[in-house]
Amino acid sequence: MSLLGKAGRAPAAQESGFAAHRAGVDRLLASYRAIPPDANVRLAKKTSNLFRARARSTAPGLDVSGLTQVIAVDPEVRTADVAGMTTYEDLVATTLRYGLAPFVVPQLKTITLGGAVTGLGIESTSFRNGLPHESVLEIDVLTGAGEIVTATPDGEHADLFRGFPNSYGTLGYSTRLKIELEPVLPYVALRHIRFHDLRELEATMTQIIADRSHDGEPVDYLDGVVFTADESYLILGRQTDEPGPVSDYTGMDIYYRSIQHDSARPKRDRLTIHDYLWRWDTDWFWCSRAFGAQNPRIRRFWPQRYRRSSFYWKLIALDHRYAIGDKIEARHGNPPRERVVQDIEVPLEHTADFVEWFLREIPIEPIWLCPLRLRDTRAEVRGAAERPWPLYPLEPGRIYVNVGFWSAVPTVPGQPDGAANRAIERKVSELDGHKSLYSDSFYDQDEFASLYYGGDTYSTLKKRYDPDSRLLDLYSKAVQRK
Repeated sequence: MSLLGKAGRAPAAQESGFAAHRAGVDRLLASYRAIPPDANVRLAKKTSNLFRARARSTAPGLDVSGLTQVIAVDPEVRTADVAGMTTYEDLVATTLRYGLAPFVVPQLKTITLGGAVTGLGIESTSFRNGLPHESVLEIDVLTGAGEIVTATPDGEHADLFRGFPNSYGTLGYSTRLKIELEPVLPYVALRHIRFHDLRELEATMTQIIADRSHDGEPVDYLDGVVFTADESYLILGRQTDEPGPVSDYTGMDIYYRSIQHDSARPKRDRLTIHDYLWRWDTDWFWCSRAFGAQNPRIRRFWPQRYRRSSFYWKLIALDHRYAIGDKIEARHGNPPRERVVQDIEVPLEHTADFVEWFLREIPIEPIWLCPLRLRDTRAEVRGAAERPWPLYPLEPGRIYVNVGFWSAVPTVPGQPDGAANRAIERKVSELDGHKSLYSDSFYDQDEFASLYYGGDTYSTLKKRYDPDSRLLDLYSKAVQRK
């Protein structure tokens, strides 16, 4: 039976959830009105998964403290109403009780649903489920004009619904999202397949996406890791309810190291669905090694509650604030290091081209691979030529691969600021790809507009939903770091 019940009335728990949400929205609106008219509107948020510096603001921020909960789940129709600042950690903890999960669960626990939709997110279901915003049915948005509107695919605010993904809070902030959920089984059986050649990996990935299977077994989850040009892996996951032993990578064992093997045969593993969804978070993929957390002597005494991406992010923030890393490099006579923390998408057929170039030019490893294809069914009616999400214009029907790399490289005297990142931007454009905007960007204004504004779409949306420019524009936020 639906959560609404036969009489159409929500049970007490659901009514309580919506009442708490309305109170949170009221606090949000009150905080909006308290911001001086000449000040930019920003969130008063304690955590962030952005990796670009921001100018400090003395104006008060939006109070989103009441927008951090799952409002209601309807297990019969497989939907959830979720407040915009709810973390995926809390969202998944709620939906798994019903044997359900969001269509796409980004890798890090403190990513919020609203952040994944306005800033884009991805994970190993993206080859079949697309991106998080594609499973959104409706969004309540606090616009720059201080109004809360409900955006749906075909309603009065359909333009905002389509333009919200990749707008990064420059058109408004989501207060509530209704999303689709999918059923999941208790366990995920894994196969780690090694490749000595990136072209072979690319071809195998193409086959798996086309068949949704490999060697006679279904594939429900798909991502990969590149360690070197001759050591890379595809990680194939299959949902199962078969009982049996499971691995645990929240203690001394490290997940990404478990992938590696020398055998020509796939290496097998099993995780609970919960531990699979958060397999990357314990060590922030492999970035915890920068803090010594992968050293067994240190890890043994590193509190388990601090083995998570949100804690490592706090350490990174301290480094950025006090330039700790650069000071250490200077003491050893080395130049400062350039942060290269990026996710890019290139068409599947250019995956090996990009990774081979990257391994030659940018000394960072490992590299994460995650294939994706938009699942937007409305594109079939409109035709493949029309791109459904104009601010991040992936082609419907075309397969892309997200390539993620997160580290730093030595700067070279005489080269411009961000030389490595600029080179990556040029290569991605050359290969008809796209770059996410959660980290540093160096495009000039005209090129940025051609890549991310969808022609006149963005300026039209800004005029309608932020007529007084209370919110920063996308270029100011993503490139100028305002």
